[in-house]
Amino acid sequence: MTAKSAAAAARATVYGYPRQGQHRELKKAIEGYWKGRVDADALRQTAAELRRANWQQLADAGIHEVPSGDFSYYDHVLDTSVMVGAVPERHRAAVDADALDGYFAMARGNQDVAPLEMTKWFDTNYHYLVPELGPDTVFTADSTKQVAELKEALALGHSARPVLVGPVTYLLLAKPAPGVAADFEPLTLLDRLLPVYAEVLADLRAAGAEWVQLDEPALVQDRTPAELNAAARAYRELGEATDRPKLLAASYFGRLGDALNVLAKAPVEGVAIDFTESGAANLQDLAAAGGLSGKRLVAGVVNGRNIWINDYEKSLSTLGTLLGLADHVDVSASCSLLHVPLDATAERDIDPQIARWLAFARQKTREIAVLARGLARGTEAIAGELAANRDDLASRSGSALTHDPAVRARTAAVTDADGRRSQPYPERTAAQRTHLGLPLLPTTTIGSFPQTTELRTARADLRAGRIDTAGYEDRIKDEIREVLSFQEKAGIDVLVHGEPERNDMVQYFAEQLTGYLATQHGWVQSYGTRYVRPPVLAGDISRPEPMTVRWTRYAQSLTERPVKGMLTGPVTMLAWSFVRDDQPLGDTARQVALALRDEVNDLEAAGTSVIQVDEPALRETLPLRAAEHAAYLDWATEAFRLTTSGVRPDTQVHTHMCYAEFGDIVQAIDALDADVISLEAARSHMQVARELAQHGYPREAGPGVYDIHSPRVPSAEEAAALLRRGLEAIPAERLWVNPDCGLKTRGWPETRASLENLVTAAREIRSELAADGS
Repeated sequence: MTAKSAAAAARATVYGYPRQGQHRELKKAIEGYWKGRVDADALRQTAAELRRANWQQLADAGIHEVPSGDFSYYDHVLDTSVMVGAVPERHRAAVDADALDGYFAMARGNQDVAPLEMTKWFDTNYHYLVPELGPDTVFTADSTKQVAELKEALALGHSARPVLVGPVTYLLLAKPAPGVAADFEPLTLLDRLLPVYAEVLADLRAAGAEWVQLDEPALVQDRTPAELNAAARAYRELGEATDRPKLLAASYFGRLGDALNVLAKAPVEGVAIDFTESGAANLQDLAAAGGLSGKRLVAGVVNGRNIWINDYEKSLSTLGTLLGLADHVDVSASCSLLHVPLDATAERDIDPQIARWLAFARQKTREIAVLARGLARGTEAIAGELAANRDDLASRSGSALTHDPAVRARTAAVTDADGRRSQPYPERTAAQRTHLGLPLLPTTTIGSFPQTTELRTARADLRAGRIDTAGYEDRIKDEIREVLSFQEKAGIDVLVHGEPERNDMVQYFAEQLTGYLATQHGWVQSYGTRYVRPPVLAGDISRPEPMTVRWTRYAQSLTERPVKGMLTGPVTMLAWSFVRDDQPLGDTARQVALALRDEVNDLEAAGTSVIQVDEPALRETLPLRAAEHAAYLDWATEAFRLTTSGVRPDTQVHTHMCYAEFGDIVQAIDALDADVISLEAARSHMQVARELAQHGYPREAGPGVYDIHSPRVPSAEEAAALLRRGLEAIPAERLWVNPDCGLKTRGWPETRASLENLVTAAREIRSELAADGS
């Protein structure tokens, strides 16, 4: 096929689409099912209606080939575990009794069984359920979901391509099951897994699939020669299967490197590659490799992870180059659109000038369609769209919002000394222990307490004008009093005010900083039914006035115990926002850090002796290639220290991280120079405590003993057992007792019971240590 005919045949497609619906209908239906208000048939009907609406929206936008199978009740990796029969033994009875309830038990756990571990999907804020595998794992094919959703799409008249997590990525994401040796490598199960994938592919072909997409984002990470050989073997075996549809091997989130040759040589009909800034080197690598002779190339030229409009001329230039490197070029986003909100036109409160710069999922599908049309018919066919795009891009680059001279001058004046505490940690910790007078194994929580229906109603009433500001603030004060009273009665040592005034740990601050934009409907799935509205970081950042001091001071006035001031750190403020793409992230992080530094200093001046600056996204934002780690960690740790280093030695600085693989960044955690760190540890059985010990981490740490992403109430005995494991790695004088994460998503009954058990466990271990003379 010539380049001209390849262009003429160019099609528009996407890898995946947001699941929740315009008004988060899926969230409401699932949570209604959990509470018994919605039955299984009604839940399935809601899901089917959302899939139908998504496919129609894509078709109406000009998408020629829609994805199927990317829809999920909770998580697509968990769906893959079901598809290949990798159900943990502890969940098998629940799955056998009721497949839907068993599925949710794997995701959330129940009072009888713990859920699967949860962690971040590569360097995004999406969480997946980690497969648990071992040498005795037996895989069995169950393509029920995948086949049913393909048939739904085909029956509605769509050209549909089923999307599956690829076998290599699935195994590389997995961990050894409980009781299995820690050095077990799930990838050794590849030969056992491939026949199951072949069976699923055959089922999909029989159901009418022309193409099936196999997602292999793990190939953009550093992979060993053995892992690359395994990928080559996997796609050789699947490609040589006779009873299968055409295969599209898809990878995204960055540069493929050596894995590009693996996919180029594999006997598959198509390859999908990221050509946005995160994968810009793929274009050079593809040209150096001689292209994809005989293959379909799906070119990800529209950024699927950020919300800025596409630069049409730049994308068309990339696509034009690619025409000479493949037999057929189609146009797509760089990854699934799961990572962006649904529709920018729903945002009525954003300045129309700024709204021109934004593209959510629906807008991105139109961009993809425009680019496909331009590639197929020439730029004359999209002349109007090109002119409007140039105007929109110019509007953004010339806006006063994006450049504040005062902010830039302050950032340029930062010195190394601004990022160092006035005394080293050993001297600080002695001053803090004298000042705070805490017991051995001090107890605390991470910050947020349950956001009740009454709180959400009060917030909605304020927005709607049904109550005034005074009435709303009275409600917040009532909540703070209740939260503090409970903590004092439960025996918690370092208290929090519960954050009742905060809608979200990033959005709350973004709404009070210049340069940020908040959305009303920009929901993005974080995990399961948890959706967040990432703010848009559009311009230079500053803090006009204090953001948290008033409520922290009020809380401290109600108790003699220390109340933590609670802030979200600069890296997390970036990671959980849609960041600007017109300057280096490190520059933006420094701006945010200086704004937060002002808040930290004001909290201390108001009498706050313990200040927590949360950085749960520090590991999440780590680049996927090791060669890029050092540069990222340099500016990320500098930003944290810049935020926290202006306080006195006896002010105790905490940080918090959760649901990530911490072993890769223990050195960076040390470099933060926080006095205390709390980390997720309950689902991973205190793994992080062992990692800290192996590194020789010298500061205080609180590995979590209460998994807050499950409705289970851990018993005091269970919490005590975890604490004993923690003490094997961390000395008692440096060990804190706390949950894994904030309690915002939990209900009050389970929160009360769990925290009371946590305190009971701490007291029990204190008694044991006292009896031992420790």
